[in-house]
Order: sequence, then structure tokens, then C-alpha cells
Amino acid sequence: MIKDYLIVNKKILPDYYTKVVEARTLMESSQCKSVSDAVKKVGISRSTYYKYKDYIFTPSENYGRKFTLSFKLDDRQGILSKILNIFREHQTSIITIHQDIPINHAAIVIVTLDSKDLLISIDELIAMLDNLEGVHSVHLIAME
Repeated sequence: MIKDYLIVNKKILPDYYTKVVEARTLMESSQCKSVSDAVKKVGISRSTYYKYKDYIFTPSENYGRKFTLSFKLDDRQGILSKILNIFREHQTSIITIHQDIPINHAAIVIVTLDSKDLLISIDELIAMLDNLEGVHSVHLIAME
């Protein structure tokens, strides 16, 4: 999963990539209340924003420390507990956990973690979690 990412200097990228990040920042900081307002302010189309918004992130000062995983799990007792035990075994600190109400016998869980003390790579962690019984999918959805 992490192998799908590159660190690239924005000087070589088209300017609309930076504008997508600016638009998302305007929305997250409540400076703009809608996507339409944000894209107008930065000078890109809505379609450009929606095409790239989930694929462009800016690194923080502590690059690579925090990451967010999305899980689709069977609605059975103990599956989330097994996932949390794997985090503990590999010294991953949990920052937040959000679990939706199960629908159609599946639950969506989003977990943000701090990898400062992680003993294995994020790719290895994802592969390990993806192989657990009751885990339908694991996706890296954000990283800074």
C-alpha cells in the first residue's frame, strides 16, 4: 500500500494539484462552506477537485507518523479486539477510532494511528490485518 505513494516536489507538478489541497484546506478550516466556493476561490473546476481530492495530501512536520486505516468488518464479536491486539503487539498508538453502526452484517471502522514506535512497516501491518478472519478489506486512506 505505502509503495503506491511518492514524495514529489510540487515545483514539477501542474499547479492544479496545489489548488486542490488549498481548496480542501479552505473547506476544512470553514473559510468556505461549499466545494463550489472553495474551487472558485482557488481557480479550479469542481471536476478537478473531485478527481484528485482523495489522492493528494501535504506532509506534516512529523511526516510518516500518523496514518488512517479504513476497515470493513464482519459484524461479529471479537474482530475489532483482534485488530486492536495487533496494534498493541506492534507498538502502534491509537489516536482515534470511529465505528459505524453495522449494516447488512458489516461494520465500517476508521482508525487513526501513530506509527512513531511501529515495529513493522505500514505495508506489513496492512497485510497482516487484511488476512484476519472477518476482515473484508483494509485501506490506507490518509497519511501525514
